[in-house]
Parts: sequence; C-alpha cells; structure tokens
Amino acid sequence: MANSRDEVEKQLIKSFKELVMTTPVDKITIKEITDGAGVIRTTFYNHFQDKYEVIERILWKEIIDPARPLLDNDMVDETFVLIFKNVEKDKLFYQKLTRMEGQNSFEQIVIQCIRKLLEEYMEARMSPEGKKLLKRKYRWMTVDLIAEYYARAMTFVVMTWLQNGVDTTPEGVAQVYEDILRRSLDDILEELC
Repeated sequence: MANSRDEVEKQLIKSFKELVMTTPVDKITIKEITDGAGVIRTTFYNHFQDKYEVIERILWKEIIDPARPLLDNDMVDETFVLIFKNVEKDKLFYQKLTRMEGQNSFEQIVIQCIRKLLEEYMEARMSPEGKKLLKRKYRWMTVDLIAEYYARAMTFVVMTWLQNGVDTTPEGVAQVYEDILRRSLDDILEELC
C-alpha cells in the first residue's frame, strides 16, 4: 500500500508537468490534474494542498534532495552545479514555470525552497559561539536573512538563465553564481576596467 501512495503522487506530478507544457499554471485546474492521473479530485488533496505545493514538491524531489548529500559533505560548488544540471534536465518545464507571476510565482517558490536548504546547512555548521558572534556583530542579521540573501541571488541567476535562454552549461551558470557571490563589486569592477 505504501508504494501505491507514492505511485499516485508520481502520477499527479506527471499529469501536472504534462499540463504545464501546454497550459499556463494559473489556468490549470485540480480536476485536469486528477483526470490526467486517473484519480478522483479528493485524492489530490490527500497529497497536496494546491498546485503550488506540487511545484514545491517537484523542486524538492528533482532538484534539491538529490543535491543534499553533496551539501552535507561540504561540497558547496558541486552542490550548485548539480542543482543547475537537474534544472537543465527538464529545462523547458522550468522555463514555462518562470512565467508564473504574483504571490505564488515560481520565483518565490524557488527562493523559499533554496532558503530552507541554506538555513538547514548553516544551522548545522554554525557553532553556538558563531551564532553569538553573529548576533553581537550584526544585531539585526540572522541565519534566515543570510540564507534569504543567497537564495535570492541563486534564484536570480537561475531565473535569468531560464527566461533569457542563456546558452551556457550548468557549470557555467554555477561559475556565474560563484563569481557574483564570492567576489565584491569592487573586485569585479577592477577586473573589468
């Protein structure tokens, strides 16, 4: 039976992904998703709160969770390359999602997921002394704000890559992200001037 629940969730996700290829997300109905999965409408709500949670689950299962082992082993650069590679595997699907706007935009969902991943990573690595130092040095700066900053930067790079059809490899996208975050604006300008 446990496998059956997983299989139903996979079918709902598959149906949703197929619909996204032809229909804007805001126009997709729960009935269309369940019809495509061959289940009744109430089954959807046994797995997801709404279609935006479907997107979040896809991000976790296909993009973030596969990269966790690398991050858990402090392989940060490799983590970002794998994240971008996993996006590239279904790039057209993710490009369609970038058209979502408003409160439940794809961009906001991505920021939320990446922020959570980075918060977990930072919390697991920061010593109690490090947390105290952060509070003393920057009274208003918290782990979640730092994670949000980096999540927004990564999301900006991903969204730009997807929306503008930038022709570069996942390694190239990771390199841009690394260059932007690990170097100051002064360093970049000095190199370019």
